[in-house]
Amino acid sequence: MSQKIPAAAFAAVMIAAPLSYAADPPDLAKQAEPQVGTFSFVLENDLFYNTDHRYTSGARFSYLTPKGGEPEWLRDLALEVPMLKWHSDIRIEYALGQNMYTASDKLLRNPPANDRPYAGWLYGSVGMVARTGQVLDQFMVSVGVVGPASLAHETQDFIHSIVDSPEAQGWDTQLKNEPTLQFTYQRSWQSPEFKLPGGFGIDATPHAGAALGNVYVYANSGMMFRFGQNLPIDYGPPRVQPSLPGSGYFEKAPGGFGWYLFAGVDGRAVAHNIFLDGNTFVDSRSTRKEHYVGDAQFGLAVVVDGVRLAYTHVLRTREYESQNASDQFGAFSVSFAF
Repeated sequence: MSQKIPAAAFAAVMIAAPLSYAADPPDLAKQAEPQVGTFSFVLENDLFYNTDHRYTSGARFSYLTPKGGEPEWLRDLALEVPMLKWHSDIRIEYALGQNMYTASDKLLRNPPANDRPYAGWLYGSVGMVARTGQVLDQFMVSVGVVGPASLAHETQDFIHSIVDSPEAQGWDTQLKNEPTLQFTYQRSWQSPEFKLPGGFGIDATPHAGAALGNVYVYANSGMMFRFGQNLPIDYGPPRVQPSLPGSGYFEKAPGGFGWYLFAGVDGRAVAHNIFLDGNTFVDSRSTRKEHYVGDAQFGLAVVVDGVRLAYTHVLRTREYESQNASDQFGAFSVSFAF
């Protein structure tokens, strides 16, 4: 396959106008600095708030390659995208994740037909993360499976046996097995830092993006604010999609230590959600989804040398019409740059 075809597909999902940057020569001192890769793990779970239903858990492991570790063909492809320049910091990201969803009452063996279907999703992802100036572009391709082959039932039973929680009874009604192919793109613009006395600072990061595949089809946009001390170059802690974007990309804080409080919102216009619409090719349980969904989040992140720890509290509006209340869950993440 020629590189022109994927370049065109990549450009088609770019929803923001290209930004131009001066083609300054590379900083040789910075090039001499050792470049490192980053391992990240994020766990989202509603047990943090003593609930256990609907979107009940998501886990994701990822590895972001060091600068200069990308294959030559990818850099050649990236250079065909107008908003990316030859001096962009381009990385490859590999990820493995699993999501699980249950009905509102997990003790019912046969939940109401209009409730959220039981479902699991096991997937692997590979993509490109590129920072050009203050802008971060993230493009991911994910392949996986929805249904019993996702092993969500077995994973939840194992976790519940550890935390001594009652097992969910409705997994026999979950979505059928279906292979998945998913494309996601996010662009984040980080403002210059407004510096305050004592090493404190404030910045803002608006974002916009889209998803296309048989798992999700949506367009989204939102904003995140940070306030802290010795703010690192950072676009927010990583999250499980769909969500505010976040990223495994971060750099050490000035002086080796920094922290920030963050808060943000994200709105999605949803055309398709397999976990609510049901299987694509066979009959399965489904429910009437809400076409507009919003997230609000706030939390704390601490960066010590090459380690970032973060905790996020998430509030999510109703995702389907019969849902009787909004959801809330916690997200814990840790990233190691070495």
